Amino acid sequence: MCTGKCSRCIGVTLYPLAVISIICNIILFFPGWETSYAKDGYITEEVKYMGGLVGGGLMVLVPALYIHVTGQQGCCANRCGMFLSIAFAAVGVAGALYSFIVAMLGLINGPYCRVLLLWMTPFKDREDSYLNNRNLWNLCTEPKNVVEFNIGLFAILLATSSLQLVLCCTQMINGLFGCLCGTCTNKGQVI
Repeated sequence: MCTGKCSRCIGVTLYPLAVISIICNIILFFPGWETSYAKDGYITEEVKYMGGLVGGGLMVLVPALYIHVTGQQGCCANRCGMFLSIAFAAVGVAGALYSFIVAMLGLINGPYCRVLLLWMTPFKDREDSYLNNRNLWNLCTEPKNVVEFNIGLFAILLATSSLQLVLCCTQMINGLFGCLCGTCTNKGQVI
């Protein structure tokens, strides 16, 4: 496969992943589908880091645009364009890694919720993980189903950021081949 076609495929694949990351991060601001918790500041700390919005979203979307355009310039684009795609893909790697770390911390620490009369993060710094013990989830009384809400959305962010990381690393290797090896042959002609 030509490095330009590979760039085009990677760019197109990164678009929906970035959009999913942005949407998941925005939804995390509204636990229990209520706006009052965000307004009052009762949201999980990792949501405020905006790993999905900034990291997996914007920091991947901008490189995806450039990588896709690099693939559109012809069979393999040009060496300079492929070299720049390495730099843009590195930005995508950084964004995906940031999103991955924030999502992982969100899963490990658990949600910010009301326990009896206090608002706290009850699962943070526990020896046993709340992820394996569904009985512990009842500690959070408000927002309703906040544990399932956070687990589902942070797990989606974890999966999308993992795919973004793999795709951006692949583009770095692809860009290196395109930069070093030059153009490919298209119907017997060198472009």
